[in-house]
Amino acid sequence: MRLAGNLALISMTSPDQPAEKLDFKRILPIIVIVFVDLLGLSIIIPLLPLYAARFSATPLVIGVLQATYPLMQFLGAPILGRLSDRFGRKPILVVSQIGTLAGFILLGFANTLWLLFLSRIIDGLSGANISTAQAAIADSTNDKTRTQGLGLVGAAFGLGFVFGPIIAFIVLAATGQNYQAVAFTAAFFSLASILLTSFWFSETRTADATSVSRRSFKFNALAEALRRPRIGFFIDHDVLLSDRVWRL
Repeated sequence: MRLAGNLALISMTSPDQPAEKLDFKRILPIIVIVFVDLLGLSIIIPLLPLYAARFSATPLVIGVLQATYPLMQFLGAPILGRLSDRFGRKPILVVSQIGTLAGFILLGFANTLWLLFLSRIIDGLSGANISTAQAAIADSTNDKTRTQGLGLVGAAFGLGFVFGPIIAFIVLAATGQNYQAVAFTAAFFSLASILLTSFWFSETRTADATSVSRRSFKFNALAEALRRPRIGFFIDHDVLLSDRVWRL
């Protein structure tokens, strides 16, 4: 009986079992990268309507301009996610962050309304890398720690949206309402994110896992997912919630 109890205790503490404690050091680079990425994004969002108004944009055009980024992000997220499954998280993160940097630089030099739209299209397609960061969290955690890791990503997301507008206000106050300076500040944070990913972030996708998914992305699969009742319910709920926020 005593031997059986000892064997049971050994099996309960077997190293093959997933650890219940989150390896914070492993996911810290991902959290910091997400935070810095969101700083760059949230610096621009509050000022974009005022930026567009300088080019005599109507309220309707400003609304379409604001919707361009999330629309491109919606289209780009599943594509970047599938590419990260094939080629790894790190190269897709770096390439998408370079695209975001290009979008911010273009925004800083924009002198016409259509360049504003082009910058938001580029940034939206590149900004879909949040899904890749979440996939990296999934790679770095197990069933017991995954919710903790994704929760920390959500916290970094929220902190980025809190501090971004504050930084934008400080830059505007220091430069005499120079919107281009705000765009270049966002580009600076994007460059910092590229450097962090290149030199701090370690690839989380293993060679065995990379070989599992080789199918190309198809929009039919996306449409099929949206037709599922649970997924469609959450999307409709988010749309209604965002509409109420904009009305307020």
